[in-house]
Amino acid sequence: MKYSTSIKPISFLKTHASEVIREVSANRGTMIITHNGEAKVIVQDVHLYEETQESLALLKILAQSSQSIEQGRYKPVSESFGLIRQQISNHQEL
Repeated sequence: MKYSTSIKPISFLKTHASEVIREVSANRGTMIITHNGEAKVIVQDVHLYEETQESLALLKILAQSSQSIEQGRYKPVSESFGLIRQQISNHQEL
């Protein structure tokens, strides 16, 4: 989506709110709303927003994982699975 076609003044939003919502939802898009010639807010399809938030969460997890590896805070997979198996075994004995 080209943002240049999705920039509207706040007066447009005020007079065409239903149309804006319909368009943004139908296109799963984003619309930039300006006030006094400056971009101020974004109106975005909720599904697109959720996808964006999920992507950001995954990127954050990746960044934290990379940081942990750099700091030496990790265990080999075999050790991790061994600990998990041991916890399951202990839980089943209860």
